[in-house]
Amino acid sequence: MTGVTPSDIQKIVNLKHAWEFILDKDIIAAKSDYHLLSHIARLVNEGFYEYGGRIRGVPVITGGTEYTPPIPMEADVKNRIALCTQAEDNPPIDTAIDLCLYCMKTHIFNDGNKRASILLANHYLIGKGEGLLVIPESRVSEFRTLLIAYYEGMGEDQITEFLKRACWRTF
Repeated sequence: MTGVTPSDIQKIVNLKHAWEFILDKDIIAAKSDYHLLSHIARLVNEGFYEYGGRIRGVPVITGGTEYTPPIPMEADVKNRIALCTQAEDNPPIDTAIDLCLYCMKTHIFNDGNKRASILLANHYLIGKGEGLLVIPESRVSEFRTLLIAYYEGMGEDQITEFLKRACWRTF
């Protein structure tokens, strides 16, 4: 494999460990909450950050946009994730997308937010028997463009529709 760095390999290994974690028979039955997200982020960031699952306390720069997420407050993050998952009238795919987009835009951790957010959304969907969110490699560029528009306060409907139409896989 040419062009693959040791950092890329570590990220792939970390994703494997995070998937193994969320698919564990006891974990898949657990609530999709802040504590689960923090553990996922710790796994995703292993080898990169000593406290990869700890809420960030420093400003971050988001690539491709001038959007700068405010430093998140733990109580607000816990509350928002709980509100998302407790919305009983919301179809599971909508809840999963809400969780995913909220966690990405809030940029809860120093790094690995998109990876951890997708894993949390997939944990929620799998637990409900509702499939997976998978961004096809051929659509990553389109996803990034929509995500940047969402970060900048435009296009929430467009990215939600894209995730439902192009990325949601049911069993």
